[in-house]
Amino acid sequence: MRYSVILLPEKTYPNKSINMKKALFGIVLSAALMLGAGNVQAQGIKMPAASPSQKIEQAVGLGTISVEYSRPAVKNRQIFGDLVPYGKVWRTGANASTKIKFSEDVTVEGNKVPAGEYALYTIPDKNEWTVIIHKNTKHWGDGGQDYNQAEDLVRFKVKPEQNPRKAESFTINFANLTADAADVEIMWDNVVVPFTVKADVDSKVMAQIDEYVVKGTNVNPNLYAAAASYYLDKGHDLKQAHAWMKKANEKDPKFWNVHAQAKIEAQLKNYKAAIKTAEKSMELAKAANNQDYVRLNEKAIAEWKKMK
Repeated sequence: MRYSVILLPEKTYPNKSINMKKALFGIVLSAALMLGAGNVQAQGIKMPAASPSQKIEQAVGLGTISVEYSRPAVKNRQIFGDLVPYGKVWRTGANASTKIKFSEDVTVEGNKVPAGEYALYTIPDKNEWTVIIHKNTKHWGDGGQDYNQAEDLVRFKVKPEQNPRKAESFTINFANLTADAADVEIMWDNVVVPFTVKADVDSKVMAQIDEYVVKGTNVNPNLYAAAASYYLDKGHDLKQAHAWMKKANEKDPKFWNVHAQAKIEAQLKNYKAAIKTAEKSMELAKAANNQDYVRLNEKAIAEWKKMK
């Protein structure tokens, strides 16, 4: 450690003992101040981050989507068209560029995107935004001179919408979740910009059904029921769905699977069989003290009686 020595001119203090005392005092004071400053620097002052980081994850289809980003605040500033200029590449948040990761192949607004991690950039404009899925995740912020459009995987246009509830902090979230898709929403101030990510679920599930049920040996009731329920949900071959669900219920009748069989029979317009099967489901539900399925069956039976 280096010390500063403060010496006073002798002509000011002719007494040399006083001069020496003054010099020693200067050394001690300077060292104390420097030690104090060093301790402050070593310890630091912990304060809230101006743009806190966040990582969100959502299961979509058979995989997940995660987004990692930083969240600046409005703080009474004009955001789009001022703090965030129109027509320029934006990091879509603060600090390092925003990252978006897909655990499986997806389509983003109809564009094929392989599984992997990407930087999420945008080019805001008043009436239209460009969303960029960028392959280089190493750029800091907007990329500066290092940003190379040739490293973009895809670019696509989306329309900004008026946010009915002002977002003080920059926010990215998931909305309109379905079995195979979700909207990613970019929100700040009074603007929200959504884009849709879609996963290929049907072909993957159908491949599993083919492997484990159609071509499988020693198929258990749970597999038959799962395959039948998927066919029912997606409107696939209902006769095949009925055959599989009957096999499941013959070996191991569960009130929810028996109810599903009744629904398949009703969709096949065999209302007489559907009512009889629903009555059996209701008996099993009562025995299990499950009032939800009791009511579901009662309602279904009442509707199907009108259809006979």
